[in-house]
Amino acid sequence: MSQLPLKAVQPTEATGRHFNSIVELRRYTLHPGRRDDLIDLFDAHFLESQEACGMTIIGQFRDPGDPNAFVWLRGFQDMATRHEALTAFYDGPVWSAHRDRANSTMIDSDNVLLLHPAEPSSGFALPAARPASPAEVASTAVFQVAIYPLKQPADQGFCSYYSTSVAPLLRERGDKPVAVFTSEHGENTFTRLPVRENENVLAVFSRFDDESAYRAYGVALESDADWLSEQARLGAYLAGKPLVTCLQPTVRSRLR
Repeated sequence: MSQLPLKAVQPTEATGRHFNSIVELRRYTLHPGRRDDLIDLFDAHFLESQEACGMTIIGQFRDPGDPNAFVWLRGFQDMATRHEALTAFYDGPVWSAHRDRANSTMIDSDNVLLLHPAEPSSGFALPAARPASPAEVASTAVFQVAIYPLKQPADQGFCSYYSTSVAPLLRERGDKPVAVFTSEHGENTFTRLPVRENENVLAVFSRFDDESAYRAYGVALESDADWLSEQARLGAYLAGKPLVTCLQPTVRSRLR
């Protein structure tokens, strides 16, 4: 696989756990008006308690385009650790005490992509500590996740094409990628939580300082001749249209 020209955040004294080799991208559809209820429940009960079981809660997000969506990411050292950590949490006292309240907010929780870094250093690098409480100042950052549904696994040509043609073009227009992932095809050994299987994707996470910067980037791409001409080449690899979503981190999101 060709090395993606992604300059992910490098570890420093201010960073803690990072570069999880297995990541779940989870998107929940909620009952109308219940998103903040679920976020409050996460902030109070589901962050430190899950990490105590051996996983990393990478980030929690609102989708400003969908008031009934909650998106979050959690990471694991490997698939064996994932099974152990999820078993410990979902058989544990915290989930038992709060699962009914959590489940009452949700219509669907099965939209889950299981991912691994496209390259060893292309995962998330995270700060050592998350914001301590909702009293912390909210981040102004906006994250974009671009999911490219592929006809074949990403390492069968698409990674090389993306790294040499697509990524440089987008970075020149203002894209600031922070992580790149591809589909993890290992068996889902924790079958109580379904994942989307038999899919091939490349998922690119980018960070913008604020909504204004993100909007400016989008406007620039809409009229960019080079980007528009690249669409035909890009489409040859794709099984469907890319799904591009804007995400706003919650106050206690570690990724912010």
